[in-house]
Amino acid sequence: MKRFTNICHSLISRLIFLVGLILLVSISTWAYFNIEYQQKNAINGIIEEVDRLGNTIKLGTHYAMMLNSRDDINEIIKNIGRQEGIENVRIYNKEGQIKYSNKPGEVDRVTSIKAEACDVCHRTDPPMEEVDIHSRTRIFDTSEGYRLIAIISPIYSEPGCSPGPCHVHPQDKRVLGALDVVVSLEKTDKGVLAYKTRIIVLAVISFLATSAMIGTFLMIFVNRPIKKLISWTTLIAHGQFHSGMEAERDDVIGQLAIAIDQMGNQINEKQAELTRQREEYQELFELVPCYITLQDRNLRLLRYNREYIKKFNPHPGDYCYKAYKGRSERCEQCPVILTFEDGKSHASEEMGVTKDGIRSYWIVQTSPIRDADGNIVAVMETSLDTTQMKRLEEKIRKSEEKYRVIFNNIPTAVFVIDIQDFTILDCNDGVKIGYGYDKEEVLGDSFLNLFEPTEHEHYSRQIPTAAALTQVRQLTKGGKTIYTNMRISPSEYLGKKALLITSADVTKRLMAEQQLIQASKMATLGEMATGIAHELNQPLSVIKTASSFLIKKVKKEEKIQETILRTMAEEIDSHVDRASKIINHLREFGRKSEVKKEKVPVNEALEKAVDIFSQQLKLREIEVVKDLQPNLPPVLANSNRLEQVFINLLINARDAIEEKLEKTGDRSASKKIFLKTRTQLGNVIIEIGDTGMGIPPSVLDKIFEPFFTTKKVGRGTGLGLAISYGIVQDYEGTIRVETVENEGSKFIVQIPTPGEA
Repeated sequence: MKRFTNICHSLISRLIFLVGLILLVSISTWAYFNIEYQQKNAINGIIEEVDRLGNTIKLGTHYAMMLNSRDDINEIIKNIGRQEGIENVRIYNKEGQIKYSNKPGEVDRVTSIKAEACDVCHRTDPPMEEVDIHSRTRIFDTSEGYRLIAIISPIYSEPGCSPGPCHVHPQDKRVLGALDVVVSLEKTDKGVLAYKTRIIVLAVISFLATSAMIGTFLMIFVNRPIKKLISWTTLIAHGQFHSGMEAERDDVIGQLAIAIDQMGNQINEKQAELTRQREEYQELFELVPCYITLQDRNLRLLRYNREYIKKFNPHPGDYCYKAYKGRSERCEQCPVILTFEDGKSHASEEMGVTKDGIRSYWIVQTSPIRDADGNIVAVMETSLDTTQMKRLEEKIRKSEEKYRVIFNNIPTAVFVIDIQDFTILDCNDGVKIGYGYDKEEVLGDSFLNLFEPTEHEHYSRQIPTAAALTQVRQLTKGGKTIYTNMRISPSEYLGKKALLITSADVTKRLMAEQQLIQASKMATLGEMATGIAHELNQPLSVIKTASSFLIKKVKKEEKIQETILRTMAEEIDSHVDRASKIINHLREFGRKSEVKKEKVPVNEALEKAVDIFSQQLKLREIEVVKDLQPNLPPVLANSNRLEQVFINLLINARDAIEEKLEKTGDRSASKKIFLKTRTQLGNVIIEIGDTGMGIPPSVLDKIFEPFFTTKKVGRGTGLGLAISYGIVQDYEGTIRVETVENEGSKFIVQIPTPGEA
C-alpha cells in the first residue's frame, strides 16, 4: 500500500497516466470516427447497389409489364430472388396489395398503407410522388440475428402504358405501384465487425506501445534526473549547500540542475549574510547607546540590552515600572499599554532614579511587535537618556537670562532685524536712550523708518552687505537728527536669518570734531593770510590802474579809443571774477563742513587746494609737479573736508621744504611738491610728496597723534595730520607715509570708490 501510495503521488506516474489518458482518448476517438466512417461508407455502398438492383428489376420487368405477361414477371422476380443475399423482391399496387413476390405465399396479401414501407410516401394527402433514396431506405433486424436493408422504389406510369389493352389506370395517374427490394446485411455486418475488431486491436497495440515508449523515456530521462534533483534539494534543505552537483545534459533538466546548484550557492551566501546581519543586529541591540526593552502585556521585561543593565540592574521577569522607577504599580499614562491597546507607536517623557541613585530623564518611544497572524505579542520600548540635555537646557536658560540682562543693559542701542524686510524683531533698552522710543513702539516696525525717507532705498542696499556704517544720519522719535556708527553682523533669531546691529550715537563727538576741524581751518586761513592778500592784490592793482587811467582821461576830456576801452573793461571784468573766485573759495573753505557724504571728484578738490596755495608757493619758488590721472571715479566724501586734508598735507610739504632750506642753507636745493592721482583695485590713490627734511624714524609712529608736531614752537598746532587721519577714516580710507630722512616724504591717501566702499 505504501508503494502504491508513492506511485500515486509520483510526478512520473501522474505524468504517465495523463499522457496515457490523452493518448487513449486520442486513439479511441480516431478509432471511433474511423469505424463510423467505414461503416457509413459500407451502408452507402449497399444502398447504391440495392437501388441499382431495384432499377435493374424495373428495367427487366418493363417489357413483360408492357405486354401484361404476368408469368414472365413472376419468373423474373423468382430468378432474381434466388441470388445470394436477396431476401425479398415485391411489387405493390397503389392499394398496398402485393402483386408479385419471390415468395409465392405473399402474393395478393394486402399491406397497410401506413406500414413502414408505404408511410414514407403516404404520410401526406395526396401521397408524395418523389422521395429521396435515404427516406425510402429502411434497415431492420431479423429473428435470426442479422440485419436487412430494404429500399422501396415507385413504379411510374409511362406514355406507352395507357394505349395498351391491359391498362386499367386513369391516364393522369403517375404512380402505379412500388417495388420493394430487401437485401441481407449479414455478410456486410460480419465484415464491419471484423474491421472494428482490427481497428480496436490496432488502437490497443498503438496505445500500449506508445505508452511503453513514453513511460520508458520518462523513467530514464525525467524520473531519474528528477530523483537526483530531489536528493540534491534535500541536501540543500538540510544546509549542505555545496552538494557537488554537475549538469550531465544540456537540456532543460541540465539547466534545472545548474539553476539548483546556483540556488544552493546563493542560499549559502544569503545564509552567511543573514548570519552576519543577525550577529550585527544583536551587537547593535546590545551596544546601542539607549535603553531597549521588550515587554509583555503585564509589563514584564522579556529582554533588555546592555545599556539598560548598566543603568538599572534589572532581573528577568521584573516589571518595568519597578526596574525603571522602583514603583509598586504601573504608571498612570503608560505608552506600552497604549500601544497594546491601539497598535500604534506612542511617546512620553519619563523621570526616574538609576541604580547609582542619580535622577535621570529619558524620552520613551514604543513600537508593537506582531506575530505571523498580526497579533501584538510584545512591545519594544526605546528610551533615550536626556539627563545631560536637561542639564544643558538649565545652563542655557540661565545663560540666556544672563545675556538677556547684558543685552538690555548695553548703553548703546542694539537691534535684531529681519534680513529680508528689515522688520525689527528685538531690541534692548538702549533704544529708549538713543532714539527716544519704547521697546514696544519699534518692535514689528521697519528699521528703515529710523532714516530719512529719501535714504531708505540707499540703506536697504547697504545694510545687508556692509559690516559697518559710520556717521549714519538717523532720526529720533522727536524728529531730531543724530549721527551713529553701526556695526552689523549676520545672526539667527528664532530660526530666521537676521542681522544684529549695534548703533552708537556719535553726534556729540562729531560736533566736537567739527569744532576742532573748524578751528584748524581758521588757523590755516590765518596762516594763508599773507599769500591770500598778495593773491588779491594783483587783481586789485590791475583794477586800480585801469580806473586811474579812465579818471585821467575823463578829467582831460580826452576821447578813449574803443579798442582800448574794450580791452580795459575785459581786464577789469576778468580780475574782478578772479578776486571773487578767491573770496568765494575762502568763504566756502571757512564754512563749517557737513557730515553728509556725496560723490566728490578727487582731482577737482586737489586743484582747489593747490589754487589757495599757488601764490604762496610761487613766492617761495616751490614748484608743483602734477601727475593727475584723468577721468578718476568719484569717491564718497565731503568736498570741503577732503580739500582740508589736501591743504594740511600741502602745508606740511611746504614747511618741510622751508625747514630743509633753513637747516642746510643751500638755496640751490630742489624745492618741489609732487601731486599724483591714480586708481588701483577699486580705490583712488592720492600721493602728495615733497623734497623736504623727511621724518625721523623715532617719531614716525606718532605723527598722526593729536597735538604732536616736529615744527618749531608757534609754527604748528599738531592737529593737521590727526584731523586728516580722522577725516580719511570716516570715508573708510587709509593714510600712510613713506619717508627718507633728509630726502623727503610722501603721504599716500587711499579712498575706496562707492562700489567698493
